Amino acid sequence: MNDNDGKKTLGVRGPGARPGNVKQSFSHGRTKNVVVETKRKRVVVPKPGAGKPAAGGAVPNPALGDPAKRPAGISDAEMERRLKALQAAKAREGEEAIQREAEEKAREEERARRREEAEAKEREEREREEALKAKAEEEQRKARETEEAAKRAAAAAAAPADDAPVGRAASKAPAAAPRKKERETEAQERDARAAKVREDSRRSGKLTLNQALSGGEGGRTKSMAAMKRKQERARQKAMGGNVEREKIVRDVQLPEAIMVSELANRMAERVGAVVKALMQNGMMVTQNQTIDADTAELIIEEFGHRAVRVSDSDVEDVIASVEDRSEDLKPRPPVVTIMGHVDHGKTSLLDAIRNAKVVASEAGGITQHIGAYQVKTDKGALLTFLDTPGHAAFTSMRARGAHVTDIVVLVVAADDAVMPQTVEAINHAKAAKVPMIVAINKIDKPEANPTKVRTDLLQHEVVVEAMSGDVQDVEVSALTGLGLDELLEAIALQAEILELKANPNRFAEGAVIEAKLDVGRGPVATVLVQKGTLKQGDIFVVGEQWGKVRALIDDKGERITEAGPSVPVEVLGLNGTPEAGDVLNVVETEAQAREIAEYRANAAKEKRAAVGAATTLDQLMAKAKADQSVAELPIVVKADVQGSAEAIVQAMEKIGNDEVRVRVLHSGVGAITETDVGLAEASGAPIMGFNVRANASARNTANQKGVEIRYYSVIYDLVDDVKKAASGLLSNEIREKFIGYAQIKEVFKVSGVGKVAGCLVTEGIARRSAGVRLLRDDVVIHEGNLKTLKRFKDEVKEVTSGQECGMAFENYEDVRPGDVIEIFEREEVVRNLT
Repeated sequence: MNDNDGKKTLGVRGPGARPGNVKQSFSHGRTKNVVVETKRKRVVVPKPGAGKPAAGGAVPNPALGDPAKRPAGISDAEMERRLKALQAAKAREGEEAIQREAEEKAREEERARRREEAEAKEREEREREEALKAKAEEEQRKARETEEAAKRAAAAAAAPADDAPVGRAASKAPAAAPRKKERETEAQERDARAAKVREDSRRSGKLTLNQALSGGEGGRTKSMAAMKRKQERARQKAMGGNVEREKIVRDVQLPEAIMVSELANRMAERVGAVVKALMQNGMMVTQNQTIDADTAELIIEEFGHRAVRVSDSDVEDVIASVEDRSEDLKPRPPVVTIMGHVDHGKTSLLDAIRNAKVVASEAGGITQHIGAYQVKTDKGALLTFLDTPGHAAFTSMRARGAHVTDIVVLVVAADDAVMPQTVEAINHAKAAKVPMIVAINKIDKPEANPTKVRTDLLQHEVVVEAMSGDVQDVEVSALTGLGLDELLEAIALQAEILELKANPNRFAEGAVIEAKLDVGRGPVATVLVQKGTLKQGDIFVVGEQWGKVRALIDDKGERITEAGPSVPVEVLGLNGTPEAGDVLNVVETEAQAREIAEYRANAAKEKRAAVGAATTLDQLMAKAKADQSVAELPIVVKADVQGSAEAIVQAMEKIGNDEVRVRVLHSGVGAITETDVGLAEASGAPIMGFNVRANASARNTANQKGVEIRYYSVIYDLVDDVKKAASGLLSNEIREKFIGYAQIKEVFKVSGVGKVAGCLVTEGIARRSAGVRLLRDDVVIHEGNLKTLKRFKDEVKEVTSGQECGMAFENYEDVRPGDVIEIFEREEVVRNLT
């Protein structure tokens, strides 16, 4: 009997594992066989009696199902959790379904409500159209009945009296039948039209695919004007006719050139129609292109409008130049300008007047350059003072002061008499045709001689009252205050004679005395109001700039709301820095101010371009040739105010001669910026700052690029430094100094040297390093240098008068007995610009 009968053979591996081979593949075609084992999952099968609970054990939950049918490894707690999650998910789905039904119901109600509103609106529109149509038909029917009644009356009157009953009965019987048939036909037509309108209205709410693709409804939305035109056409159609609207003929303002879209806008025509008309006339243009006035006029006439030619300069017509009526004029304070030579005491005199007549706590003046102040005298008279600089560089500033003034006070120092700028001030006052008052200042000095001042003024046709003339003269002292009251009385008397008046109730007009670019406030203009009243919020144009008055600041530094005639104020709110001397005009709208400023800027640009274009090629070549022999010193100028920059540029233009000149590459107002440094670096120019400084970025850039920045506060120093720099470009002057003469006695031929002249020094000294000229019969035949100078056999540096020596010339041997040798030395002299 076998021991293994009925039993399995024992092995190392358990029943759950099955051996196998797996072939692995690697890169480069390498493979490897690996032995793996696959284990079967063990399934636990409960025994037949295991599922029944023991006596007294817990009763299983029937909701959990039969444990025998449950997946392996799931406990009762896990099964309970799963059931709860399933129930929660089902509850959630039910709630979402209820919510979706409610939302769908609300949407359906909203759609129904909108549909009802649309149908009600369409119904009202149809009823209105039918009412209008019925009314029109009723009017037509009444008109026809009236015409028929008139015809019947005429026929009855024409018929004989005996046939009247027969005629009436005969005409009445056949007329009733056509009218009834006609009414029935009209009613049928009306019902058919109403049904068609209802069908169109019903279908109009649906968006078809063709409409969506063509853009009829789904594309660009129609404008309100298009909708109104459509409604108007529908109304006219419903009323039984298409009534043509009357063509509106417009006067179209036409400048020298106009854009196509702007032309269509001014004609109130569609741009497409205007472009089409231009294309039909042979011009292929777009709406953004510009056409000339002649072409535009043809298009305007083709559309049935009238062309009104206007010029670009017509934009300035809005500036009112109306003469004021005498009843509107009211007295105004006089504008007094103090002029004179530098250091004659103009500002000191004005300070003395202000200190005596103005409270001590006042703020500083408007500007340090052309000062503008108001002073009240003891008698209550108000005076406006302008203080102009006296240096020669400020000629244009003095000219501006003279042109805006009523009275000129000419300050002359009693110890210095009449000087060049005094004469210039006299000429400015005469050119402006304003009265003059002479203030002889520094009368307190021991060397003062007022008589000499009066006598010197006679040479310039200024005859003072002390010399039997009509010009007032007052002796004053700004230091001690002597004669200040007399000077103010003289000014008040002169103002009373002039009877100065202005109309304050009109648009303001004024002159820009000074302009600057303030870091915190932007462009600021000092304006002297001449006519009208300048108010806060006024829109104005000044030169090529425009703006709106944001703030007005008086001479005491206080903000005011308005400034009348003869009042100097600082104006804030400009869009750019104007030029000193520009005229400020108040206009009605911003559009007008902008148009005028743009026109002036374009006109100035065209003028500059025309000046450049007028130069011929020959002139350009001649200028380039002349510039080759002229050395230039380029500079960049930045100043605090416009007047100073203008004065510096004018002073720079006067520096130089035929060999050297100063060229101002750029001049402006405000702080030195990186742009200025870049310009200076590109041209190798220094930057001259007058009462301004460079900002931090500009300083860093200047240090990196090696640009020189110089700061000045006195114009004399700036002009002197530029003169010195320009003088350095001048070539030194070569001067000749004759030091001796020698006469040739004999000529010897020396081997290795050539011809040697035996000479006798007749005058001065002969030096070897000096230059020589060979004279024959007092005619220069050679100029050069000595090759050798010998005394006997020795080489010497110099030979004095009365001694003999031997001389040989470099590269020249044509010497003869009797020739004279002129000996001279050259020296360089440094030149300076005067």
